[in-house]
Amino acid sequence: MNETLRLHYLEAMGIESWYSKNASKIETPTENRTPCHQVAPMQPPLAKPEPLAQPILTINDNWSQLEQDVRSCQKCELYPTRKQTVFGTGNITADWLFIGEAPNETEDLQGIPFVDNAGLLFTEMMRAMNLTRDEIFMTNILKCRPPNSRDPHVNELNQCHDYLKRQHALIKPKIIVAVGRVAAQKLLKTHEPLSKLRGVVHTFDQTPLIVVYHPAYLLRSLSQKRAAWQDLQLALKTYQQLPH
Repeated sequence: MNETLRLHYLEAMGIESWYSKNASKIETPTENRTPCHQVAPMQPPLAKPEPLAQPILTINDNWSQLEQDVRSCQKCELYPTRKQTVFGTGNITADWLFIGEAPNETEDLQGIPFVDNAGLLFTEMMRAMNLTRDEIFMTNILKCRPPNSRDPHVNELNQCHDYLKRQHALIKPKIIVAVGRVAAQKLLKTHEPLSKLRGVVHTFDQTPLIVVYHPAYLLRSLSQKRAAWQDLQLALKTYQQLPH
């Protein structure tokens, strides 16, 4: 997508671009802008580490087998109503693993996470971090769309959780970003609101985890873009401090 068309789409959606129209530098929502490679100092509190857990793997587990297992899954009541499963897409050896909530109608039709208007904003968020969708892996905690895009039921989340654990074990990411309330609460096994989960470095199976707003929420609450930028800064700072 060329720059003019991209900015046109963002303007039509009522979103201020993450980029300046007259410069190639990233724009932050604050007056004193800081390039992504020079993240403003932050001292987030560290969450209490969760107990060590062994990834759930089948014998001789591999990516092709995992994809087939998801595609043919009939473990919960969602399989009769789905158009197709949404396994995930991107780099299967990525340092960054982004985990959303559940497929919406468009994702169910295309079989790809983070599409439509929210997906466009998600792509802009990645560009603000100097990342592309090809450099990360994107998936959801639920691989099938709930009817009418309702919140997932506990049983549905539990049945799908092993697939996510297997994805995590095979990708071996350096950092996880939980995108949205449902994903954050499931991964961290908590009912705390998103407001209390943001700004803290958590862990999931010994991998650092940062909680961010879902782009669909940001489309409804543009005033939270500054907070969203703070979340991205924390994710970048956490990643930069990891051994490479």
